[in-house]
Amino acid sequence: MALLFVGLVGTIIPVLPGLLLSICGLLIFKFGTENEMPMAYVWIFALLTAISTVLNYIIPAQTNKKYGGTRYGSIGSLVGTVLGLMFIPIPFGFLIGMLIGVFLGELLHDLTDTTKAFNSVKGAFVGFIYGTGFNMMVGLAMLLVVGYYIFF
Repeated sequence: MALLFVGLVGTIIPVLPGLLLSICGLLIFKFGTENEMPMAYVWIFALLTAISTVLNYIIPAQTNKKYGGTRYGSIGSLVGTVLGLMFIPIPFGFLIGMLIGVFLGELLHDLTDTTKAFNSVKGAFVGFIYGTGFNMMVGLAMLLVVGYYIFF
């Protein structure tokens, strides 16, 4: 159960592999205890975790493009996220780094169009919110299913 809680926190903080920890907690519960949880839950949550992993890369790129972003912004997003994790010692340093990276990447593409750069930042943030929301829903569903089989 503790892994499921840590996994849920990890859906918000990318330093922790959120859904991976949650699926591990689900597997430990299924195979490490005597319970009657159907195997179908394991397969469904494994599939949702795989889909979420893919969507974490697709959603921000698509929302970035939808808001007028370019490849430069996408590369800036990746570089900024890594640098934010390493050099901004606050809980959401990765997010600040990502947004700064997108902005600087778009400025490298077109130095005169700050409006496009700000729109690209908005798109990257919206993509982050969508991806995090989906991860959180899957992690919460795992926690609720395990909680149901523990307490009922």
